[in-house]
Amino acid sequence: MIQHPAILALMTASLIVSGLLLYAGWFGIRILKNWDLASGSELQLNLERRTYLIATIMSYALLFQTISLFLYLYTADGLHILFTGAMCAAGTLQVNSYGYPALILKLINCLLAGCWLIVNHADTRGYDYPLIKPKYLLLLGLVLLVLAETVLQFNYFMHLKGDMITSCCGSLFGSDKPSIAGELAGLPYRIMRPLFFSTMAVLACCGIRLYLKGTGGYLYAVLSAFAFVVSLAALISFIGLYYYELPTHHCPFCILQQEYGYIGYLLYATLLGGMISGSSIGLLMPFRRRPSLAPYLSRLQQRLVLLSLACYLLFTALVSYRMLTANFRLGG
Repeated sequence: MIQHPAILALMTASLIVSGLLLYAGWFGIRILKNWDLASGSELQLNLERRTYLIATIMSYALLFQTISLFLYLYTADGLHILFTGAMCAAGTLQVNSYGYPALILKLINCLLAGCWLIVNHADTRGYDYPLIKPKYLLLLGLVLLVLAETVLQFNYFMHLKGDMITSCCGSLFGSDKPSIAGELAGLPYRIMRPLFFSTMAVLACCGIRLYLKGTGGYLYAVLSAFAFVVSLAALISFIGLYYYELPTHHCPFCILQQEYGYIGYLLYATLLGGMISGSSIGLLMPFRRRPSLAPYLSRLQQRLVLLSLACYLLFTALVSYRMLTANFRLGG
């Protein structure tokens, strides 16, 4: 199983990204201990030159870290035919105890990597490196999480065996199952449907206000995170039912398959894009009064709020279109 091309590609890439992050983390510790822009020492000059190299390396490494989430899902879905009982990635990830923890860490690291790239982009626009220490503190935390993810992913793939029996997505995401997945599937659509659409409406109003007046950045960041969670819950609770046209099929992974036009990848990409850009607005708020960033940061936040709104509204539009055109209706 370990010789599967997709598995080899994921593991090799994870090792490379982990090595790059370890190097960047070691350099980040030096930055946090020795950075002094007022100093003209050889050490300071060396740190300033090296930070450009590190930023470039990390941009490519973290960009792949973001993409690897979808590669992991695609690989897990493609492997489901090898395991008895599996119908999609849900069953493949259930084969051993490492699959879902690795997925959760990949999701967290994807969000953090996206935020770091935006913070780094903002830092490069200031002549005095105004975000140099905050971004390397964030990077140190990301290093630990990516290393943990690499270990979990390695153990997951190493413990895959073709003769294993696993559960199908219907049993994992059944509304009568005493689990987190079962609880999400059992959320009543009469509550989740209005909650989803009202959340998107409030988010849009706050985003427009932030874009026009430049106020409410923290509120928008919190609402963006809330909209992300509500959307994932709604996807399991009732949105997926319209794609499957079945009242009992709540799986969030089957929509990644060709049968449904791979629409799941677009839905999840829009949610991640909305969450990353929206949350980054809150991360940048404390630095809006920095003299070197003040002229640029407000424009960057305007672009971020437009990107976040575009992602969430595209997700809502895709969902609404499917609900209106599907040969399936939920009562009430």
